[in-house]
Order: sequence, then C-alpha cells, then structure tokens
Amino acid sequence: MIRSRCLSTGFRVPDRVVTNHELEGMMETSDEWIRQRSGIEERRWAAEDETGADLAEAASRMALERAGMDPSELDCIILATLSPDHFFPGTGVFLQRQLGVTDIPCLDVRNQCSGFLYGLSVADAWIRTGAYRRILLVGAEVHSAGLDLSLRGRDTGVLFGDGAGAVILAPTEEARGVLAVKVHADGRHAETLWTDMPGCAHRPYITCEAIEEKLHVAAMQGREVFRHAVKRMPETVHEVLGEAGLPLEAVDMVIPHQANLRISQAVQKTLGLPDGKVYNNIQRYGNTTAASIPIALHEAVAEGRIRDGDLVCLTAFGSGFTWGAALVRW
Repeated sequence: MIRSRCLSTGFRVPDRVVTNHELEGMMETSDEWIRQRSGIEERRWAAEDETGADLAEAASRMALERAGMDPSELDCIILATLSPDHFFPGTGVFLQRQLGVTDIPCLDVRNQCSGFLYGLSVADAWIRTGAYRRILLVGAEVHSAGLDLSLRGRDTGVLFGDGAGAVILAPTEEARGVLAVKVHADGRHAETLWTDMPGCAHRPYITCEAIEEKLHVAAMQGREVFRHAVKRMPETVHEVLGEAGLPLEAVDMVIPHQANLRISQAVQKTLGLPDGKVYNNIQRYGNTTAASIPIALHEAVAEGRIRDGDLVCLTAFGSGFTWGAALVRW
C-alpha cells in the first residue's frame, strides 16, 4: 500500500514580538484579560515589507534543506491561508516564483483554520493515486495587516499572529505516514466566524462605508465557536482512530490547531489525555490559523516531543464551520 509520509518540516515566524503589554498601549485591553480568555502571552507580527509568500518561502526552504532537496525536485505546491497577499492570484504562485520553480501546479486552499488539514487530505490523495510524488504543503499567514486594534475589534485583534509552517510529503510503502485523514464542513454556521468584505456577493465588493463599519475585518461569535470546536475536534480524533483501527491510548502526541488555549484544554479534557500528549505553543505565537499546525508540528519534532515511529494526531476547527483530523505514524 502506498501512503504519504512527511519527509521534513520547516517554519518561519517574524522577528517582531508583540506582547500583551504592548497591545495595552494600542487598545483598551490588559495582559490579564487576554491570558484569561485565550492563553496568549505574545505573538509575532510581520514587518511592513514582509509578505505571506516571504514567510512561506523561508519555511519551505528550511523544510527542503532538512529533506536534502532542491526546489526543482518538487512537483506540486499546496498553500493554505486565510490572509492571501492579493485578492488574486493565490499566494501559491508567488511562493513558487520565489523558490525559482516553474510549471508545477500550485493549489491555494481557503479553509481558514482547517486549511492545513484540507491541504493534507488533498496531498495524501494525490500521492496515493500516483499523481504527484514530492508535494510541498504550506500554511502561511500575515494577520497583522488586517487586525482591528480598536475596542470594537479587541475580541479578535488580540488573538492572531503571523507565521508559516511547511512539510514535504512523499510516497512510502512502509507502515508509516498518513494513516487516515477526515475533513468536514457545516455551512449553516458560515457567518459565525467570517470576514464579510471584500466579496463579490456585494456590489461593489468593497466600499468606504463598509471599511468604516469594519466589515473587512474578522467578526466572531466566540461562545458559539468554542461550543462547536470542543465537540467537533474530539469527534474527528476518534473518527480517524476508528478508520485506522487504533485506540486512543496508542496516540503519542495530539497537535490541535492553536486557536485558543481554553479550547485546546477542553479538547484534552474530553479526550482524557495527559499534558505530555498534547502540544501547545499558542502562548508564544497566538492564532496563526492555517500555519498553526505545521508550526507546532515542526517545533514538537525539533524538541524531541515527536520521535520516529510515534503516532501523531492533528486536529483543527475553524471558520465555515470546517474541521478535521489526521492520524500520522511518524
């Protein structure tokens, strides 16, 4: 049986560290308020001339170096983001150009916090069918360019950070790699966590009035998001374990999307997992949406928290609503 396995990981976060105390000087908030509601202590913000493609390139080059590969050996790029550098084309082609690669396909995935898992499901299917053999999968975000740092926007403005994470996937016939991946969606809740404009459902798709009303920044019903997230994430963890025929006790590490530390802790409690089996880094990076899982995955591997042969479960929930999980034998 052909499976897709991760050859290497890479990541990049901007140099600028923005603490909660610094945000206190930008809006009506406090370090205590942010920590209690999210667990976040600091996040990274990109420089004014630093793009999502720049962060993605740095993470990708790290992953390529760790795999002993040249960019020319890639035959597909999948890039997940909710903060594209431009309305169109997608950020993937800019990453491709900066890597010095031409002709290979670039797929941009717009499933927000679940984007990396949606991208993984596509990459896994393509590798299993033999369509491509060396796929670069990246999550990259520059949220700081679009945050509402007013009192009105503080519920979301304090949450998000910038960064990128990358993995390189390739086929294997060994009993390792991606064992199962499941993704879901429920569009009935689409407006619960969204950015309304710009969008072609409107004529015109952006106006000065819309900007004044802050329709171009994220709006979230936090309690509803929390309620659904803590239900759906454990469900899909059990779903992928069931597909692989493995018990929860076999899992060595769970890496949840870093949306909110309280969500991660609730998921951990529901699953009955000890602290040593759940990896969190939201305290240092905030919510980096599509980049959060690959960043955390890279750090967990680099720190020796994930070792060869370990069973790793990735899970995410976000806007759409969309959610999913993947089970990987490292």
